[in-house]
Amino acid sequence: LICQVGSTQLKYHLSAIDDLHGMLKAQGDWIPLGAADEQKPATEGSVEAWGRASDNPVGGWYGLRKGYRGRFGMYLPPLLEALGLVELTHDAKNNRVRAR
Repeated sequence: LICQVGSTQLKYHLSAIDDLHGMLKAQGDWIPLGAADEQKPATEGSVEAWGRASDNPVGGWYGLRKGYRGRFGMYLPPLLEALGLVELTHDAKNNRVRAR
């Protein structure tokens, strides 16, 4: 899965779409996005933290390009929203997501 942000290309496992949707359905409630760059810690319990966790379906980072593996919580939830799989808040900060 390729996400083009300006001239930067972020790459994620294609399974991230189904895996994230499955996790959100299992959770059943709103989850903070917690978007953070790879070099910064992710907020515990957030989509970003799950996208890096050793116990997620890929066993770690969904991001494939070292140095650009973060921001999972920033770029994947809007894609899932566009696909009709999730609801996403659109506040100035601290946005959250849940499965439909």
